[in-house]
This record gives sequence, structure tokens and C-alpha cells, in this order.
Amino acid sequence: MSTKPTTTDLEWTELDQRAVDTVRVLAMDSVQKVGNGHPGTAMSLAPAAYLLFQKLMRHDPADANWTGRDRFVLSAGHSSLTLYIQLYLAGYGLELDDLKAFRTWESKTPGHPEYGHTTGVETTTGPLGQGVANAVGMAMAARYERGLFDPDAPEGTSPFDHTIYAIAGDGCLQEGISAEASSLAGHQKLGNLVMLWDDNHISIEGDTETAVSEDTCKRYEAYGWHVQRVAPKANGDLDPEALYRAIEAAKAETGRPSFIAMRSIIAWPAPNAQNTEAAHGSALGEEEVAATKRVLGFDPEQSFEVPEEVLAHTRAALDHGRDLKKEWEKGFADWRATRPEHAAEFDRIAAGELPEGWADHLPSFETGKAVATRAASGKVLHALGAVIPELWGGSADLAGSNNTTIDKTSSFLPEGNPLPGANPYGRTIHFGIREHSMAAEMNGITLHGNTRVYGGTFLVFSDYMRNAVRLSALMHLPVTYVWTHDSIGLGEDGPTHQPVEHLASLRAIPNLNIVRPADANETALAWREILKRWTKEYGVGAPHGLALTRQGVPTYPADEDTVKGAYIRFDAEGADGKSTTPQVVLIGTGSELQLAVEAREQLQAEGVPTRVVSMPCVEWFEQQDQAYRDSVLPPSVKARVAVEAGIGLTWHRFVGDAGRIVSLEHFGASADAKVLFREFGFTADAVASAARESIEAAAR
Repeated sequence: MSTKPTTTDLEWTELDQRAVDTVRVLAMDSVQKVGNGHPGTAMSLAPAAYLLFQKLMRHDPADANWTGRDRFVLSAGHSSLTLYIQLYLAGYGLELDDLKAFRTWESKTPGHPEYGHTTGVETTTGPLGQGVANAVGMAMAARYERGLFDPDAPEGTSPFDHTIYAIAGDGCLQEGISAEASSLAGHQKLGNLVMLWDDNHISIEGDTETAVSEDTCKRYEAYGWHVQRVAPKANGDLDPEALYRAIEAAKAETGRPSFIAMRSIIAWPAPNAQNTEAAHGSALGEEEVAATKRVLGFDPEQSFEVPEEVLAHTRAALDHGRDLKKEWEKGFADWRATRPEHAAEFDRIAAGELPEGWADHLPSFETGKAVATRAASGKVLHALGAVIPELWGGSADLAGSNNTTIDKTSSFLPEGNPLPGANPYGRTIHFGIREHSMAAEMNGITLHGNTRVYGGTFLVFSDYMRNAVRLSALMHLPVTYVWTHDSIGLGEDGPTHQPVEHLASLRAIPNLNIVRPADANETALAWREILKRWTKEYGVGAPHGLALTRQGVPTYPADEDTVKGAYIRFDAEGADGKSTTPQVVLIGTGSELQLAVEAREQLQAEGVPTRVVSMPCVEWFEQQDQAYRDSVLPPSVKARVAVEAGIGLTWHRFVGDAGRIVSLEHFGASADAKVLFREFGFTADAVASAARESIEAAAR
């Protein structure tokens, strides 16, 4: 077979074309074998994905986590075969049997790419548009990482300079999250981001004319992106040479993110299935698969046919990747030699360690003083920002309310931004009023590595973020959400802003830890524990949501058992004033702990030994051993009351059949917080009354 290049700007041989056609055959066969999946996009995108993995990206298949690598995000995650087949061909560890096991039990090739499950997959995608925002977050993190370790290097000379590539589909760009993220990317002038749009005009319901008529390229121009359109060949296939030139031009454009519109024909070159909605999400059928193989010059009687010369050709990516990494390591070694302090910081952060003595900088708060937990959180961030340089974050335009400004003098904004404190490597991120993309961008930032990010908004607006929060939990990403205004205690803004169902619904997400501290000292200890849980000694990570008050709450002495999720805040006392077995246990969380404390005083005065348990984090408590949990909530004590200003769904398993829950099973109202708590029954008297009922029920 001839290896003479067929184009002038790109070395594209007949063997390269044979490899691309092999991708198409494997996509058809993988879906046909399992009987379901998305073959069409993987077929049409084959030249683009092949170009990236074989010709353009800096990556090493033998080291998927190499710091210097480019990143690739498949936002159109339904076309997972677009990624899996490239990982197989390049030598990331997937083999032909993995493609044959596509979408089956315990395979390395699930229906949508899953981070941590398949080597070479940079993020979990599937919900459309999430990958676009992930890629934006990665590009932001790459810039901040450069600022941490090599801020003064001329452009393009740092070992921390690399490119984030993403492939998005029509569906990705219809989802609102991609508009949010793309707007921010343009504003931030993220010149390290290149997004390829698979403009195939087909969605599940048919031609996209059913839903979209805007000029998407002009939309991206309006966002501030560098925009190019790549026409297909005369036969409808993607043009590798034209696409190569466009990507090279995008890489050269360092002052703006780049958007490349690739007009494609879904399922090309299937004779009957191409350009049809059926090819989007269904197997092509045996006859159509055979007919397409004939068009491509493959044996229609064979399945999963991979010519030996094709695999040998594509596995050369291992050698190429090794050479790229060696070249990078030379520059990295030079950087280490000239910047030893930065190198020491890099080693610490890459090892997942926090600076020595960092926790000594945590503030402590005076007992008895009323402090809003959002304010306490802000003081923690101010204190830790000075000693943990990799910690950064911000808010969805609510920083003044969320108290999420880690450094008022340093904003993460591109060169040329006129605002005071603007700095391409700034500490404080202004996400804008874009909660959904903020959450997904935080996922991307965390996935990129070498920084620690948080982001804030009101708890009620976690609804906007939920899909991305769920994905952070699915990926075990240690991101931190700062959710303030956590109950009807926010007052006059009324029911549209007062979270009622949110705490319970967020606690329903597996692997998401919701922390609702009761006072300022619990808030500081919660932050300390969250940051410690980001370190590698804790193993598998998890996201955390901090639910914080707007209103001031009493400050109690700090208790180290806060980090266990629940602890005895005040124990039961007998007539002699000594600790004794409780007759009833009151469980309080957040701003309602004070009600349990006041109710205990009433009950103790009546001669009822009463224990108050503070439970800032249900998930942390359930991670403790049974002995500790029983020591806090003795199984022998059946009389229990839980109090929280939200729906009571969380608390039934803790109070049992004889227990009572003081909760809010309806929406709030617009009034002063004290009025709302009184009118809706959140008083010490109500908690004490519920305790008496529970004692009677337990006795029965």
C-alpha cells in the first residue's frame, strides 16, 4: 500500500484513510453487536477524532495523567465510540474485546464515557452540554495553574502551556449550559480552548430545523470566539486537510477561544442510513452495515475487522507520545532548575498535600456571639487564602452575599479587562449569573488537576446546578459548593428564594456530602475537614455542599467531633447536675440547633434528662463506625426529636417510630426571619412539645 501523502499541508496517507474507515467499521459493528447505541456520529466524526489523537494532540497513551498533556473532552458523550475507538487505536489499554463488549456489564466501554472507569477518559459526559462547560473549566484551570507555577514565562514557552480540545454536537449547543459556559469563555479570552462543533443537522427528532434556526457561528462570534467554518469534501466526508489547517489556526489564536464548525453527514457513508435520525441512536442493521463495508472496501462477512497494518500504524502513537513527553520533560527539568520554589510548590500540590501548618491559620470564634455562618465561612476563606495558593473560587454574582471573595485585590480576569484587580492569574472567579455552568466548570477545574476550587450561590439556586452537582458526585470530584441563605431564615425575599426541599433532595444524591454547620466554630471545623478530605490520604474523593445561614446564630465552644458529622453538643443531666442517660434526644442542624438547646433547658427544668445532638453532616456521621453512632444516638433511647427548617425527609431514619420531626412541609413566605420561624412553628416551645409527645409514644 502506498504511503505517499495525498495532501500538501498534512501528511495524510492511504493508510491514514484506511484507519479512519476502520473506525467507521468498528463503530457500526460495536453497536450492531450489542443491538443499541449511537453509531452515526462516531462514523461521521472519525476523521476529526483521528486527526486529534494521531496528528495534533500532545498526549502519551502510556501515561494518561501526564501533567503536560493536552486535554480532550467529548461533550457529545452519546458518541462514546468516537473516543473509545481512538483510545484503542492509540494504545491506551482498550483492546478489540472491549469494543465487542460495548455497553455491557462490567465492560470498559459503557454507553457514555465515565471518568475513572476507562483510561484516557478525562470526564464523564452524556448529559449534553456538560462537556462544553467542563472544557471551559479545564481551560480556566490551565491558566491558573500556569500562574501558580510559571507566571512570567513568555507565551508558549512554559511546560504548563497546553490546549484543551472539545467536540460538541448540535444537542450540546442547544442546551443552555453551553451558552453560559461559552459566554464566560469568550469573556475570559481562553485562547487555550479549541471546540469542534459537529454540525450534522440531525437530532433524535430529525432535522434540527425542527428546533433551531439561529446562526450558531455568529452566536459564537458574539461571545468573542475565533470562529471558522470547515466545509466537507464534495462527497460529504469531513476534509482532513481543511480541518487540520483550521485547528492549526485555532492553536495559533491565543487571545480568544476557538470555535470550528464542521459540516458533516451523520453515518457517512452508509448508503441508506446517512443523514437520517435513525442513525443517531440505533443500530444500522445487518444489511446496511454490510452495504457500508462494501462502500469502504471491507469484507461484509467479517466483523470487527482491523487490518494489521492499520493497528501497527496507529499504535505508533505510543512512540510519538513517548517522544513528546521526553521533549516536555527536558523543558520541565529546566523549569525546575530555574524556579526551585515554584517546583517545591508543584511537588506538594501534585502529591495532594496541604502546606505545613495551614490549619493553624483557621479562625476561632468567641462563644456566645451571634455570627452568620456565611460570614464565618468568609473569614475562613480570607485566612486560608493567604496560605493555600492553590485554593481559588468565587460566586455566581453573589459574592457579597455568599462571602466567597478570597482576595478582594485579585480577580481572575484576562489581560485588558478594565476592572481594578484584574489579573489573568487572579484568585477570585466571577462566574457571572451562570449557576449551571459554574458547577460544571468547577468539575472541569478539578478534573484538570493542581488546583482546589469552590463556588457559591444561594441554596435555592442549587436547582440550577443539580445536573452538574450530580456528575461531580458520580465522578467523586472534591469540589466544594458554598450555598448560603439556607432556609426561611433569609426572610423577606420570600418563598421563591427560601429553600424548603433542597437539603433533603441534595442529601439524596449518592456520594455528595451536605454540611450544615450550626455556628461559626462548626463552620471553621467543617472547612478544615473538607480541605483535609481533598488530600490523597482520604482516597476516593467526594464533593461537599456547605449550607450556610444568612442570619446570625449563637456561637458555641468548638468541638472536634464536628468532623464526625454528629456529636453530643449538650448531654443529659440528672437532678444532681451530673451526666446521665437521656430520656429524650434532640437532634438539631444548622440554625435550628439553638432551638434544640433552648428546648433542652425547658425539659431539664422539668426533670427530663435531655441530650442535644448537633448533626452538621449526615453523610459524615454515617461514615463513622457503629459504636460511635450508638454512643451519640443510643439505640435504647426511643424518644427523639429532629428539628430542621426544611422538609423532614432526612430525619425519619434517625428518630424512629416513636420520634417526632419539627419540619417545614410547605413553602415559605415573605416576612422577617423571626416572624417566619414563630409562625411556622420553629420555636423552642414547639421542640419541647414534640419531645414530650415522643416520650409518651416511646412509653407506649
